[in-house]
Amino acid sequence: MKFKFKVTALAVLSAAVLAGCNATSSKSLSSGATDLQVSAVTDVFKSVTVSDEELKSATLQLRQSEDKKMRVAPASNKYAQRLAKLTRKHLNEDGLKLNFKVYIDGEVNADATPDGSIRFYSGLMDMMTDQEILGVIGHEIGHVKLGHSLAATRTAYLASAGRKAAASSNSVGGALAASEMGAFGEKLLNSQFSQSQESASDDYGLAFLKKNGYDPKGMESALRKLAKVSGGKQGAVDAMLSSHPDPGARADRIRDKLASGG
Repeated sequence: MKFKFKVTALAVLSAAVLAGCNATSSKSLSSGATDLQVSAVTDVFKSVTVSDEELKSATLQLRQSEDKKMRVAPASNKYAQRLAKLTRKHLNEDGLKLNFKVYIDGEVNADATPDGSIRFYSGLMDMMTDQEILGVIGHEIGHVKLGHSLAATRTAYLASAGRKAAASSNSVGGALAASEMGAFGEKLLNSQFSQSQESASDDYGLAFLKKNGYDPKGMESALRKLAKVSGGKQGAVDAMLSSHPDPGARADRIRDKLASGG
C-alpha cells in the first residue's frame, strides 16, 4: 500500500512543485557558481518552503500523468463498475474529496496520493471480496487523512533537492548523480510506510468499516489474503506485499482488536 510511480511521473512532480514556489533570485548567489549549483541551492530552498497545497497540486498532476500511461478501466468495464459501486458513498469522506480508478494490471496493489487520488489494480480486486476491498479503501483513505502520503511526498521532494545539491559538489560523479536524481526520487516514493503509519491506517480502515456498517472482519481477511500471497516474505515484487510489518502480523493485530471490542 504505497506509491509506485515511474521516473517520468516523478519528473512531473518535481516540475510542478518548482513551478508553484517562490524562491530567492539566483542573482544573490556567488557569480562564480555553476548553473547546477545555482539550481541546486534554489531547489533546496524551494523544497523547504513548498506548501502542503502546492504538494497536493503537484501530486494531482503526477497522478493525471500516470493515468495516461496506465491502462485505466473505462466506466463500462466490470472492474470500474464494481469499484464505483463500492465507493459512490465515499467520494467526499471525512472532509476529503476523493477520486477512484482501476488500473487493468495483474499486480496486487493499491495506492493513494495526497490530492485524494486512490488507485486499485485489477490484480488486487480479483483476489478480494467486496468487504475486503472496502477495508483496503478505508486503509488508503487513512494514509491520506492521517497525512502519511503527504509526508512521503514532501520527503521525496526534499531528498530530490538534496541529491541535486550533492551532485553539484563534484564533476563527473556529480553529473552522474544528477542524471540519477529521478530514479533516486522514485525509490523514495516507493519506500515503505513506517510500522506506526501502517498500523494507524489499518485502525482507520477498521473504524471506516464500522462507521459505515460494513463487516469489520473485512480488514483482517484482506490482510490474511495479502499474507498468503506474499508467503510472509519481505521485499515481494508487488508493492503492497512489502509493507512493514508483514500482512500476517497486521492481520493478527486487527484480530486481537476485534476480539477485545476495539
